[in-house]
Amino acid sequence: MSSEIAVSIKDLSYTHAPPGGRPLASATPALRDLNCTIAKGSILLLVGGNGAGKSTLLYLLAGKRMLQQGDVRVFGKDVFKDYPDNLVYLGTEWAMNAGVKRDIVVSDFLNSVGGHRHQERRNHLLDILDVDLDWHMHAISDGERRRVQLVMGLMGKWDLLLLDEVTVDLDVLVRHELLLFLKEETVKRGATIVYATHIFDGLNDFPTHISHMRDGSFVLNPSPWPLDLSYFSPNGTQTPTLHSIALKWLSDDRRLRIKEEKEGKRKQSRGARDALGTPIPRDGKTFFHNYDYSH
Repeated sequence: MSSEIAVSIKDLSYTHAPPGGRPLASATPALRDLNCTIAKGSILLLVGGNGAGKSTLLYLLAGKRMLQQGDVRVFGKDVFKDYPDNLVYLGTEWAMNAGVKRDIVVSDFLNSVGGHRHQERRNHLLDILDVDLDWHMHAISDGERRRVQLVMGLMGKWDLLLLDEVTVDLDVLVRHELLLFLKEETVKRGATIVYATHIFDGLNDFPTHISHMRDGSFVLNPSPWPLDLSYFSPNGTQTPTLHSIALKWLSDDRRLRIKEEKEGKRKQSRGARDALGTPIPRDGKTFFHNYDYSH
């Protein structure tokens, strides 16, 4: 791994525009005061529950939103004003787009986006992702369409790859082969990857760094993986798996949220509500009493 910095984030905060033309200050920030650097050649895994801010962070790193507060640099460039041509972002929305579900043959589709310029890498990815060039885009499954997206996005020589849940549709074999390819890209070419996922099986040997996000902040800033054993317990002898760590972190996040709701530090916005929209207490006896029409 190089000492060169691929990504630099300083004092980054971001708030999505609230509906109805309400002022920005009335909305809850999606990201709060993020600070970190990501070294060239590293693979950073973002761990956090739904709504933790992972996708928003990746969108900003990809230059898809104008910064409101703070500074983001990719290889020293402002990604919004001076988008680097060696950056690739792959998110879940592409395969759902009606435009890519038309009756077009995969070979023609890939050629239309420059596949002929990257023949060697394109052919390597076609084998890894088990893609049939004779497929018709409108007649294949979501998982197969996702494979085509990955061939399209990865066939050029990227230096920073931002992945947002794009392996969710892949079968276990194709996902395994893809991860091996991506790891090889970071080792041989010094490419950098930031990856947000909720599937942790088979990932123990993939990342070089992991982080924990909650409510738009880093609970754990990007840290070398495996984590130091002292992080878990003074007498620890074996690093837990990524799956067990993610499960613990997300369970802790939910317990903290419920505790803050009970203490009035935040509004209870999840779970069951009555006809007036008032949250129903979470204990089972009270909950079922509200729906017992025999009394």
